[in-house]
Amino acid sequence: MPRVTHERAYPGIRFRRKSRNWWARLMQLPAECEHLDRGHAWMAMVFPDTLYVRGKAVTQREPARPEVSLCRECFLGLIEPELAAHEGRVVAFEPDEEIFSQYFFVGRDDFEAAGLRLETAAAIRKRLSAISGACGECSRAAKWLWISRREVSSLDQTERIEESPGSMLCARHGAAKLCAALGDLERANLLYVNAPYGDAGAYVWF
Repeated sequence: MPRVTHERAYPGIRFRRKSRNWWARLMQLPAECEHLDRGHAWMAMVFPDTLYVRGKAVTQREPARPEVSLCRECFLGLIEPELAAHEGRVVAFEPDEEIFSQYFFVGRDDFEAAGLRLETAAAIRKRLSAISGACGECSRAAKWLWISRREVSSLDQTERIEESPGSMLCARHGAAKLCAALGDLERANLLYVNAPYGDAGAYVWF
């Protein structure tokens, strides 16, 4: 499967030389941004174009960008513009910082295959179909529904998913809201984060 180089995929990020040497490549280890060389309490493993379905990696874009390990600043600098440029509808759940280790986007048609319960998948699809009106922060059309952890603390709370008001946001303000929530975490060790794809889906946490 064709892939792009790190330099082309991530032009604004400098990587540790040690994580790009022959041994790291032989072992297929992800490249690490240079800031992780000094130790970091915040790290995210980013698989931009990959969704894991029943334990198998499924590429959502070609050529797929390689997975990378990033500090908070590099991660937010990469992901926020990409989120803001996404044209599809998104329901995003604020994660529980005490227990989550994955925060990933799953397209509407992949909910069950990615491990969401049937009831949860149905509730999220209902909310996706109801996204409309103007952004709560500006006059742009709403494309995102942000649901805080105060409103829904677990993806098993299907009634709350269906009934919580949430915040209707445009893509730019939705991206800012998600990135602010992740950026405010003092510590994080995220083992899987990806970028949005398709025309509708959700950011969920585990």
